[in-house]
Amino acid sequence: MKTRVFVDGQEGTTGLRIHEYLAGRADVEVLRIEADKRKDAAERARLLNAADVAFLCLPDAASREAAAMVTNPDTCLIDASTAHRTAPGWVFGLPELAPSQRDALRGSKRIANPGCHASGFILLLRPLVDAGLVPADTWVTATSITGYSGGGKSMIQDYEAAGGLPAALRAPRPYSLGLHHKHVPEMMAHTGLTRAPVFMPIVGPFYKGLAVTVPLDLAALGCSAATLHAAFDARYAGERFIRVMPLRDAATLEAGFFDVQACNDTNRVDLFVFANDTQALVMARLDNLGKGASGAAVQSMNVHLGVDEGLGL
Repeated sequence: MKTRVFVDGQEGTTGLRIHEYLAGRADVEVLRIEADKRKDAAERARLLNAADVAFLCLPDAASREAAAMVTNPDTCLIDASTAHRTAPGWVFGLPELAPSQRDALRGSKRIANPGCHASGFILLLRPLVDAGLVPADTWVTATSITGYSGGGKSMIQDYEAAGGLPAALRAPRPYSLGLHHKHVPEMMAHTGLTRAPVFMPIVGPFYKGLAVTVPLDLAALGCSAATLHAAFDARYAGERFIRVMPLRDAATLEAGFFDVQACNDTNRVDLFVFANDTQALVMARLDNLGKGASGAAVQSMNVHLGVDEGLGL
């Protein structure tokens, strides 16, 4: 019997990409809402409750409303919004988070998809906090640059409007300068950090690709770059979608510049440690529309259903 899947918000960037992942799968029946009924609450509720798995690709408030429509105890919700990432009763949709996370995903009907910036940050910091290399109360800073597709349809239209890019969009643009980025709560909750990181996201003039960078003071931490790298190796050994690159990756150093887009069109995350004797940069690279959004959602669905985790990815 095929798994019935409904995407609420099927015309958004994340929803469209989920449909692409599911298109070639023989084990899935995709339930679709008619274009003229996309805002019909009764029809949305019918499809949400008819689905075995329903993806919520909606703004936060709309995701909360959609979740409240579900009365079928067998419907598994996977919410791609920020609404439930730290909410009680919702499991964080990052299978690589901890050894017990896949069991939690298999057993839950409420899964909150991670944010794109948060995915890279958490995959970098969680193993280091768990290993005691970065104390939970450490003051951490992070910078993350992402392609403009992360801003959704409106931002994509701004960057791809006819006539070429206006001058203001040709350079990287730091944002969230009020230091209240919506990913920060999940960045704390799922790393174990007790102090909010100082986080600066940047949008660049390219469609997709994302890299998170966290600087660390090795002298203050009392550890070496090799110890940090070993913690990544130990945590992610055997993970099919996490690739720990060689310490001080020679190919990157030879090129002289870091390729933010090298994981595009994959569900992979590459982790790096660059360092001198006293300082280190730990870096995570991923596709913000893949492992940073739609790919992660489909991966969590696969884990929940007990099928091959990479099916369709």
